[in-house]
Amino acid sequence: MVKKIFYILSLYTVASLAGSCTKLHEQVLDETSSTGSTEKEVTEGLIAPVYAILPGLFQHTQYFALQQISTDQAILPYRGGTDWGDNGIYISLLRHETTSADPNVRNVWNNLTQGISRAILAITALPSSTDPNAPLFLAEARGMRAYYNLLCLDLFGIAFQKDDPQTNSVILRGNDAIEYIKSELLAIEPLLRDDTGPGRISKQAVWGLLARLHLQSAVYRDIYASSFSFTTDDMDKVIQYCDQIINSGKFALSPEYFEIFDDANHTNKELIFAVDQRADLNGHNRMAYFSLSGDQFPLAAYPGANGTDGPGITSDFYQTWKQAYAPNDPADMDGRFFKRNLDTTITCIPGNNFHIDRGILRGQQYGLIRTGGAFETCPNGDMKVGKLYNNTRNRPDLPVFFTEEINFSDFSNYNNGYRVEKYEFSRGSVSGRNFGEHDIVILRLADIYLMRAEAQLRKGAGNEAAALNDVNTIRAARTARIVPPALTEMNLDLLYRERGFELYWENIRRTDMIRFGKYEGTWTEKTNSDPKKRIFPIPQNAIDGASNLPGYLVQNDSY
Repeated sequence: MVKKIFYILSLYTVASLAGSCTKLHEQVLDETSSTGSTEKEVTEGLIAPVYAILPGLFQHTQYFALQQISTDQAILPYRGGTDWGDNGIYISLLRHETTSADPNVRNVWNNLTQGISRAILAITALPSSTDPNAPLFLAEARGMRAYYNLLCLDLFGIAFQKDDPQTNSVILRGNDAIEYIKSELLAIEPLLRDDTGPGRISKQAVWGLLARLHLQSAVYRDIYASSFSFTTDDMDKVIQYCDQIINSGKFALSPEYFEIFDDANHTNKELIFAVDQRADLNGHNRMAYFSLSGDQFPLAAYPGANGTDGPGITSDFYQTWKQAYAPNDPADMDGRFFKRNLDTTITCIPGNNFHIDRGILRGQQYGLIRTGGAFETCPNGDMKVGKLYNNTRNRPDLPVFFTEEINFSDFSNYNNGYRVEKYEFSRGSVSGRNFGEHDIVILRLADIYLMRAEAQLRKGAGNEAAALNDVNTIRAARTARIVPPALTEMNLDLLYRERGFELYWENIRRTDMIRFGKYEGTWTEKTNSDPKKRIFPIPQNAIDGASNLPGYLVQNDSY
């Protein structure tokens, strides 16, 4: 069926408003509040759906897939001959062979365009509201429209300029898109508050997004360039906005790295902007279970909550850790790499005290032993803990022993690849694998320091000391367990490596690789060096939907 693009970007959203919720301040707001009896309920019902797109967008098979599995950090092979085949879409993502029919690309596109549509609906309706919060909500709606457009520009090379729901969007590319997004963020910055928490767009969140936009502008101006021209003006703006965030005094680096990704991370002082997924919001992400073995059961209360043997890290990414700390083990040198929660010499643990290890998981895994659908217990009633085997895969002879090498040719078992357990497996949900209670990071303070360091380096010689100080500030702050040693020199290659260490698995790797000129490189199972693959194809159904407007929505080159 042929649809006009303005229908895709507006009216479709109106029909899809019911069924999700988000939180503003400490009150849960349902999208159906727009039918409420008070002006306050109606106003809240307009802004809530704008944020409600985020949990779906940040599911493990949407934005994460595009930003991580297309890079050297994450690889998702066809496991056991039965799991994660999915018609080869994850193999294609890693090999930069994605097509315009890819369902993950289509789902991300739909969520982004729906988010823009919901923002436009709110922007259109809020000016007539008499609720005292309406001006603030209007600014937040414009900010979220800018954020969704920033993601569209980063992923697909285009942004949508649209204010009137009854007209077609103007499609912007390159510098026009940059200037539009920038102008929207600058216009709302004075109107936003600085105390709304990480789940809403705030003044500091806008500063962070502006820093990210300026840092990436050289890429967006000429996405296929053989090298990018980073301007002094852009780098000065990055430094300015990062300074404002750091000097605001509202944020602090977390002494325990993995607390940033715990269930109760909503109040973590490192978070600036995040997907709010506290328990009463019914968040539906699987970031914690996605990479674990099917025989790892992190919750003593739920014998049905296990992993899915999804992606591991490539050996290429692991080697960056190994080489950085050789001859020492990175687990002994850097608390960001691994956190041991399980003492493998203890075989009986009270259920409430049982926590699986965090970070990059290697080798033999230990945990709760499930037999006949129930966990084994010790005579005193504690949970029995021991070596894990692939019982759920009908391979009780095969230990859950994660290996470094992982590829697309050996799918006879489930052990390939070191795994990542960065976000905490939700301890309070009914299953642990469908409902994520941790906020998913969009912006946090460590990234602000790293962006400022990078801007200093890109300004040229003489700024290395300032960049080194920013990187070492982050390292020195992780004091809870193993403090990474201070670095003694800094350059762009080391800064890129440090971004990998600090921000792995956080939906930023593809964007970083493109900016640093690494995306056309070679790594496990990937040799494609076509720069046209830096952005994804526009979904074919969107192209078809705009076919009655010739030349309006044009497919990206090489697709």
